[in-house]
Amino acid sequence: MASSRKSSLLNLTERLAISLGPQLPEGSSILLGLSGGVDSVVLLHLLHHLAPRFSWKLSALHVHHGISRNADSWAEFCRLLCERHQIPLCIERVDIAPLRSQGIEAAARRLRHAAFDAQRCDFVALAHHADDQVETLFLQLLRGAGVKGASAMPVLSQPKKTQRTHRLVRPLLQFTRDEILTYAAEQRLEWVEDESNADERYPRNFLRHRLLPELATQFPSYRETLTRSTSHFAEAASLLDELARIDAAGALIDACLSVTALQALSHARAKNLLRYFFDQQGAPMPHAAKLDDLLQQLCSAREDAALCIDFGGWQVRRHQGRVYVLQAFASFDGVLQWQGEAILPWPALNASVVFQYTEGQGISLATLQGAEVTLRQRQGGESLRPQAAGSTRTLKNLFQECGIPPWQRERLPLLYCGDDLVCVPGVAIAAAFQATGIEAAVSISLTPR
Repeated sequence: MASSRKSSLLNLTERLAISLGPQLPEGSSILLGLSGGVDSVVLLHLLHHLAPRFSWKLSALHVHHGISRNADSWAEFCRLLCERHQIPLCIERVDIAPLRSQGIEAAARRLRHAAFDAQRCDFVALAHHADDQVETLFLQLLRGAGVKGASAMPVLSQPKKTQRTHRLVRPLLQFTRDEILTYAAEQRLEWVEDESNADERYPRNFLRHRLLPELATQFPSYRETLTRSTSHFAEAASLLDELARIDAAGALIDACLSVTALQALSHARAKNLLRYFFDQQGAPMPHAAKLDDLLQQLCSAREDAALCIDFGGWQVRRHQGRVYVLQAFASFDGVLQWQGEAILPWPALNASVVFQYTEGQGISLATLQGAEVTLRQRQGGESLRPQAAGSTRTLKNLFQECGIPPWQRERLPLLYCGDDLVCVPGVAIAAAFQATGIEAAVSISLTPR
């Protein structure tokens, strides 16, 4: 038995080393998503054996959803497991209640990925395997997904705009569930069982326990053939992205998409470009009917139409021949005090106000010493004098000259010193507060969060 266990360990670790070693550079930091189930426990065991060979820095993250009555014991199991292997572990507690309307599975997945995004690492390792891949393909097809959705899960993913710089890696996609269970048994590993995995009301569990075993009786090699199909879909999706990049050249500028460019393309090609644009901005993908409706409205609206279309907590807007996609704005009526911070959040525009200290450019720090410095929203009727020898200008005129989209005008941060309007970032600075020579100054900009 000891010889069998050693052989199994060598077999899986060597297969993993051959496939994963060339893709993850030596010295990479790898964060493992550790649920405590058999799949993630096996992946932890394998990576723990491979990490010294490739000088990988291995750590783990357990997301405590609090859904099950056993959630505390699962977190404790993960703590003891990582302690035994001397692997750093972070336990992140999340509240699923505000997202329950999305469905428990979708909400839990979203919170897990948000927890991963908040960590600093080179790679996030997830324990999806070949059976998960097939189940994902079926679920995507049943939802009417296109070729990108049907390509299922890649072994190595590119980082999204909503992530930090890490990439997702799924080392076990080459292994079946049976191989993983066999390995876990031979290595005498322990793991926890999530009772919800037996609940066939969840679509994935229905496929796993009812449909796929029946399919296996007629098509024993369905995993291999369907996995091959996901590769074909992935190639097709890559070609569509390549076409979209060609169409986006000159049409996608400053995170905006040209309406004229959309109008010049065939319907199918315009939809492909619009999907690519949404993906580049980190926006969710609308379903097919919604995407058709979006494209029709964007291409047929009047030039002066104040077009705003809501979907899934996001907005699509058209202004001066350009398409914008952005997260829906939160309500914010507060006043923020600036006390020298480098960054202040500005929820009114889902943005941050960045303060950079300079010399002779921007706002003179000396002129800000006389009163409290605050950021406020526009109330209406504000004005300032950008040039000492010029006239006082209303913000309405300045916004129009600068081409500020209408939905931003009421939400831009205004910097005040006492009751004096000092600056609107990216628009104008009041002449009386402008720095000259080499005096200490600060420049202010607005960046998306």
